[in-house]
Amino acid sequence: MTKQTLTRASGELFRRAPDECFPTLDALLAHCRREKDESEDRWHPPRGLAPEPTPDGRLGLKAGPDGPFALNDWSFGQLCGLARVSKETVNRLAPATAAQVFRETLPGGNKPLQLLTRGEGVRSVHGTAYTRLHNADLVGTLKDYATDFTPPQACFNGATGLYCGEQDLFCFLIDPAGWAEIEGESFAPGFFVWNR
Repeated sequence: MTKQTLTRASGELFRRAPDECFPTLDALLAHCRREKDESEDRWHPPRGLAPEPTPDGRLGLKAGPDGPFALNDWSFGQLCGLARVSKETVNRLAPATAAQVFRETLPGGNKPLQLLTRGEGVRSVHGTAYTRLHNADLVGTLKDYATDFTPPQACFNGATGLYCGEQDLFCFLIDPAGWAEIEGESFAPGFFVWNR
C-alpha cells in the first residue's frame, strides 16, 4: 500500500460528517440501496429546465411540469458548469437574479440533460455523455467479490473507512489476514474505491 493511498484514506476520515460514516459494508449497502430506490432519473432538454426562486428564498429548478426541486451543493455546481458561470459569483446573487443568469446561460438545443432527483431535491445534473454507476451497484460488487476484505478497525470517532455523502462514495477495505512488516511498520494490503 503506498503512502498516497494511506494519505487519501486518512484524509477522507477527517473530512466526513458523522452522518456520512457507516460501521459496516452491510449498513452502507442498505443506505445506498435506499438512496437508489428513492431516486428518479429525469430527462429534459435545457429549455425544459426553469430555474426560479423558491418561497423559502433559495434557488430552485423546475424540470418540465415537476418541481421546483432544491439544489444541493453538488447539483448547483454542475448546473453552473453547464451554464459556464462561476459558482462563487452566482452564490452571491439574489435567487431571482441567479435564476435569470441561468435562463440566459444554460445551453440550448435538443440534447436532453439527465437530472437525478430524490424527493424534492436534485442530486445531480449531467449531459448525455454521462453514464451513471449507482453507489448501490458498486457496493454490491464489493460485497460479491471482495469477500476477504473488511473495513479497517474503527478509529477514535468510530469511522471505519466507509463513507457516503451527497457528492460521492468512498470505501477503504483491507485484508485482515495479510499484515506485512515494512521497515519496522505493520501494514495490511488494501484498496479503496471512489464513486462521484
